[in-house]
Amino acid sequence: MKLGLIGNPNEDTFRKAKEKGLEFVEFCINVNSDVDSFLNDISMIAKFSGHYEMGIQSIGRWGSDRISLTGHIIEEELQISYQLIDAASQLNCGNFICGCNYIDTLSYYENCSLAIEYLSKVMKYGKEKGVKVSTYNCDWNNFICNEMAWTLIHGYLPDLGIKFDPSHSRYAGRDYLKEMRDWGERFSHVHLKGSVIIDGERFDDPPAGLDQTDWNSFMAILCAKGYDGGLSIEPHSDNWQGELGEKGIDYTVDFMKPFLI
Repeated sequence: MKLGLIGNPNEDTFRKAKEKGLEFVEFCINVNSDVDSFLNDISMIAKFSGHYEMGIQSIGRWGSDRISLTGHIIEEELQISYQLIDAASQLNCGNFICGCNYIDTLSYYENCSLAIEYLSKVMKYGKEKGVKVSTYNCDWNNFICNEMAWTLIHGYLPDLGIKFDPSHSRYAGRDYLKEMRDWGERFSHVHLKGSVIIDGERFDDPPAGLDQTDWNSFMAILCAKGYDGGLSIEPHSDNWQGELGEKGIDYTVDFMKPFLI
């Protein structure tokens, strides 16, 4: 397993990852991101990657609508997925991560069928470019984040991976260790983000290692499942910002490195 960092697609992220002794970076080109700006910067990003000898482990897109209210694939968003897969291929990045929104006026079966249709197209394109496609287990405009959806959608698409983050399972009231036991073979990428729940409610996303996650069991299950992908540190707290945020990243790096057997 390799330890890396989620950041903005600029030189500062590569420099920071290098200074902290990490092995890769990850970019999230989400619904509120400037996709064209990212695509126009691919050559520059490739130069940074080479200069800092820092690979790019994953490129993902969270939060966007892939299916319209009328139950059709949104062609513009499909093309963005293709463009981001092209970018991943150009940057020697082997992972593209996405999700699929849920349409309330359609049945669960219809939603699953539409998600399978969308993901089948993205996976076919990814395979041609040497990029693996995975869904994220976050519920941000995405319903493919639990075992029921995985059973239907990933069960039908055997090459579809799962990007796993235990905090999302904890906040949704699910057993993240059980999910890892039952689905760990499908994990293609992992996010490291702390989570603290007080009185049944989400309190904060502190650095991994300063939270309530059972990271010992978490890492033991990953090892048992033969996981050898990336562990991507995700700074996500409104409280851990600035100098404190940097100290938090350093804490997680020091906390996680002994697990990397």
